[in-house]
Amino acid sequence: MKPVHNLAETRTPDGSRFSLHEHDGEYSLKLNGTQLMSSGWTVSELLLADEACRFRKPRTAVRVLVGGLGLGFSLRRALELTGSDAEIWVAELLPEVVAWNRQFLNHVNGALLDDPRVHVFEGDVVDCIAGGGVSHFDAILLDVDNGPSSLVQPGNSRLYDREGLKTICRSLRPGGRVAFWAAEAEPDFPRHLRKAGFGSVEEIPAQAHLRARRAAHRIYTGERLP
Repeated sequence: MKPVHNLAETRTPDGSRFSLHEHDGEYSLKLNGTQLMSSGWTVSELLLADEACRFRKPRTAVRVLVGGLGLGFSLRRALELTGSDAEIWVAELLPEVVAWNRQFLNHVNGALLDDPRVHVFEGDVVDCIAGGGVSHFDAILLDVDNGPSSLVQPGNSRLYDREGLKTICRSLRPGGRVAFWAAEAEPDFPRHLRKAGFGSVEEIPAQAHLRARRAAHRIYTGERLP
């Protein structure tokens, strides 16, 4: 059996252990020993970008915010979807994750950080959204928790309360879209999105990997009304 290599480790603001691992060519990120994501299980990360960038009408000079760099798969898909004139912001709370992508994952997706369309914000995605102001983004992808009711960091609750969702909605251009990743179904979340002012709210089932027999995860989307 091939060994698991512990490549790097850091601490989150609340003191949790966050680590990067490699096994047989596959990379994973873990929180306190529990796997959050893997380079072999990317279907839902790619779908997150697909749904966020599924605009009703063609757009040029698209500005996208990717909340949570992870292993870079949502970033890669956003770049593929938005063209040469796009501007992609990546908000990552842990600067170590940005460094790991450059050092250990350059052959996976880390090289994308050097794409001239990509801008890295090392800090809380909430601050990045608030700093952008009104009607700033065309699409926002958020993969920073296991869902609105399963937070990786306690402070992320600011994203999902009523004021946080309203701030996200205001930060989108008319017709802009937001997509949230969730590890499992969040039955009340579509209602919260509608109350915050989003239209065309959807819940999209997502497989963890292509061979999965069922769609374990969910993508929740909303659109800012014109």
